[in-house]
Amino acid sequence: MPSLADLPWLTAPPADFVERLRALSADAGSRTFGADAAALAMHALDARQARRLGRAISQAAKGGVELAPLAPFRLVVLSNKTFDFIGDHLPAAAARHGVTLDLVLPPFDQAMQEALDPASRTRRAAADAILLAFDHDWYGLGVPVLDAPAAALLDAMARLGDLLSALQENTAATLYLSTVAAPPMSLFGSLDARTPGSPRALIEALNAEIVRMADERGAPILDTRGLAEQVGTERWFDPVQHFAYKLPFASAYGAIYADWIGRLLGAARGKARKCLVLDLDNTLWGGVVGDDSVAGLALGAGSARGESFLAVQTMALDLKARGVILAVSSKNDDAVARGAFENHSEMALKLSDIAVFQANWADKPANLEAIAETLNIGLDALVLLDDNPAERAQVRAALPMVAVPELPADPAWFRWTLMNAGYFEAVGFSSEDRLRAAAYAGDAHRAEVKATARDLGDYLASLDMRLAAAPFDAAGRTRIAQLINKTNQFNLTTRRYSEGEVVALEADPTAITLQIRLADRFGDLGMIGVVIARLRQAEGGVREAAIDSWLMSCRVLGRQVEDAMLRLLAERAGAAGATRIAAQYRPTAKNALVRDLLDRLGFTLVAEDAAGVRDYRLALGGAADAALPMRIERGWLKGPLTP
Repeated sequence: MPSLADLPWLTAPPADFVERLRALSADAGSRTFGADAAALAMHALDARQARRLGRAISQAAKGGVELAPLAPFRLVVLSNKTFDFIGDHLPAAAARHGVTLDLVLPPFDQAMQEALDPASRTRRAAADAILLAFDHDWYGLGVPVLDAPAAALLDAMARLGDLLSALQENTAATLYLSTVAAPPMSLFGSLDARTPGSPRALIEALNAEIVRMADERGAPILDTRGLAEQVGTERWFDPVQHFAYKLPFASAYGAIYADWIGRLLGAARGKARKCLVLDLDNTLWGGVVGDDSVAGLALGAGSARGESFLAVQTMALDLKARGVILAVSSKNDDAVARGAFENHSEMALKLSDIAVFQANWADKPANLEAIAETLNIGLDALVLLDDNPAERAQVRAALPMVAVPELPADPAWFRWTLMNAGYFEAVGFSSEDRLRAAAYAGDAHRAEVKATARDLGDYLASLDMRLAAAPFDAAGRTRIAQLINKTNQFNLTTRRYSEGEVVALEADPTAITLQIRLADRFGDLGMIGVVIARLRQAEGGVREAAIDSWLMSCRVLGRQVEDAMLRLLAERAGAAGATRIAAQYRPTAKNALVRDLLDRLGFTLVAEDAAGVRDYRLALGGAADAALPMRIERGWLKGPLTP
């Protein structure tokens, strides 16, 4: 039986791991250092190997080495227990999920001191986030409180509330909260669940309050309780290690706990995977359709093997329902492969669920490249589920940025393996996430129409686009934070804001905010753009709207959406009394796409420094609005757009 502790979806470290690491460190100036480090992290490393890889990444970062595609993240962890053994695993786990982690570990059980002391490591860290990794002992709920359980819970929440307030007052970091695992010790037996003062009941109530407080603050959650329950709390808690070394849980689970943190940080940086690519023969069904025929496939009720493959299909549908794109890559005859979807009575997946269908005799890497190109997403957004170890090895060698989970021989474990690998981690779930899979399928139809259109104008007119805009609001804030943190190419300044900071912008009277949505005759693309501008007095008393952030999904490039966004911003700025718009282009490794955007939109360049940062101005009024190939609706967004 696979164990989460072993990270069984990862391959074993290569025999020459030490030599590869030495070569990587010796060539730290290479432009591929970040990608090479991430590839090494895609193995089930032990603590020593993970520590060595983490040290190499840290030294490269301190030496100014370009670590793209890894995104930087500085994390402080406050805990009431020893955390160093987890810290050994964390930088490698973060790299596995697309992040260069700068980890700060203050002394354990000093949380309030760290929050209040201006000289503390926490206060001086300028961290992106602070993880509050406390167990039941910190909350005082590891023992029964039969006489006043409500008061004990209030005291625990007051302690957490005081710490949160101190951290929010004294740092700008996003706060990450952790749920709490309940020790496997019974007071009354089965009656514990009905006794408010039992540790089990108290910790259940505590977790509900932690989630509520996180929701109020837009704070991400690390579900430690969920991980402990998956492992089994009788294995998670080790009393010997707890009393001897003050460990919060058994050291055997340090790697999987670190991986859960790495997934969370990767998702916060927009690094979660977007697309599940499915092999067919012996992955979605048992047998080879070209040899066994549709009738001979093992699929569906009546046999353990058939039900195992059906479970893989229903898992894929569950992922599609939460916004994961589904694609197919199979060495097969196209008509024969499609025939299984159309003619097998037990098929849960339908052809309409698949955004891109690649069934041919080309090699898997070529098909994966075609899928990414068709969907206009990076190869690092793909996960390949394939039963064939030779195909998996070929893809890992040719396209190391593609996630390829190692699968056991028994298909009964396929679903368990993929769902526990954490490729599709999320820090929020919005209405746009539900629409994503359908939107990418719509993109494929749009590409077909574009190929037959006489010119761009005809193509844009044929789409029957409808654009809607509104200020930031509670309904949109999760998706707004997602776009801000994962959009790299069409992004003027690449400033990042947490969901909590988005909440603050909603109420800021000096901020102009816009969330932009788009639909066309093929479907609702959801929220595709964000603008943040700040009203201020410039030199000479001029009132201007200074663009802080302007970003847009690359999926709508070439549709003149940016022209519409500028028009909407100009309207809002003028209504607020501004007479001009100030803007800035801040170059990054990925946003060369918008280097000349402001020039094209009529802004005047007023300054450019040695780093390539450009300052622009645009006077409001005077110029006639050009016709745009879309209807623009101004006002609050109310549900999905109807094409």
